[in-house]
Amino acid sequence: MKHSVNRPPTPDGAEDQGKEPTLQEIINIKLIESGEKERLMELLRERLIECGWKDEMKALCRAYIKKKGRNNVTMDDLVHLITPKGRASIPDSIKTELLQRISSFLTSAAL
Repeated sequence: MKHSVNRPPTPDGAEDQGKEPTLQEIINIKLIESGEKERLMELLRERLIECGWKDEMKALCRAYIKKKGRNNVTMDDLVHLITPKGRASIPDSIKTELLQRISSFLTSAAL
């Protein structure tokens, strides 16, 4: 498996041969093909900026860098620091809005 900080592991081609895609994979493919995934990502970016979440995460990173020293911090350090806090601090209203949009998409796509 290929791993990335920003998204779940991507299966290698050799591992997937002969395997049926899961419902989650089918939904992800439909979201990408329709362009809805990019629209949802943009909506999420806008909402996180509007509510101040982005500034909070930036402040967390800056405080950590100041504490540890600029030359003693890696990008991985920052990702490990803010990922749990960032996920936990996304407002419920934003999560609800995104879930409603995904649900509407699935209904219209007949999945």
